[in-house]
Amino acid sequence: MGLPAGERHFLDLGDAGADVIAAMIADAIDRKAARTVWPKGQADADAPLAGRVLALVFEKNSTRTRVSFDIAMRQLGGTVLILEAGSSQLGRGETIADTARVLSRMVDAIMLRTDDHAKIEEMARYASVPVINGLTDRSHPCQIVADLLTVIEHNKALPGLEIAWFGDGNNVLHSILEAAGLMRFNVRVATPKGYEPDREFVEMARAGGAQVMLTDDAQEAARGADVLVTDTWISMGQADAEEKRVAMAPYQVNGALMELANKDALFLHCLPAHVGEEVSHDVFESEKSVVFDEAENRIHAQKSVLLWSFGLLG
Repeated sequence: MGLPAGERHFLDLGDAGADVIAAMIADAIDRKAARTVWPKGQADADAPLAGRVLALVFEKNSTRTRVSFDIAMRQLGGTVLILEAGSSQLGRGETIADTARVLSRMVDAIMLRTDDHAKIEEMARYASVPVINGLTDRSHPCQIVADLLTVIEHNKALPGLEIAWFGDGNNVLHSILEAAGLMRFNVRVATPKGYEPDREFVEMARAGGAQVMLTDDAQEAARGADVLVTDTWISMGQADAEEKRVAMAPYQVNGALMELANKDALFLHCLPAHVGEEVSHDVFESEKSVVFDEAENRIHAQKSVLLWSFGLLG
């Protein structure tokens, strides 16, 4: 039946740790392989979350997070309940704490996609069921489990891997840096001045044994890299968009940048992409681009996150 509810929140990668993340990836690979010819909505043979309900709470728009968690629960034998801030009492001023306590009486786990990371910390503090981070302005851990799964599927070992990041020092980069310290790979971060990642995550990576390069030179970061990663330059609701685009322009991942990387280098992007801004069309549509494998792997990675949260993995 798993551990009692509430004992395993997944707010950041460190909540699980290196051994569990490795176990999540291995489980995801096995479950994905076992159902390659099955309909997407058919439950896995063991249906380990049969009877369980996951509440998906959205304060920010979503495509991949919404669909992948829904399909992940269906494949594990469970169901979901979707709540939008605008159509629930959250949008009318009910507190996160009260929402957490109410939902804990009605569902078996909660996924929250929001802005301020303090909100998901409050949700976890007051919930008596597992709480999973579907994205905050601080981090995006579920995305990175999917990214690591994708890299491994494409025959790259994590220890010693050289990952290069281009553009904004945002929540996705923060989780990459956290993963680097846990899984012992290295990160080259190329950002314009003033857009660097939070030093907390840089130091976290280095404390775990990862090498972290911080540079404003995109070519320096790309040279000899195994994986090149970027994200949209303008996040939802950000002001000063045009000023930021000007600053980010030299960090577009394009053919010239890919030429500097290793010959078998991969390109990752968590999507949605603004092709022609952070990535050129030729790179996005190239054989090196594995962005749609990466998107699909949100399902398989999150199945393993859910199993761990319910005490059924690791």
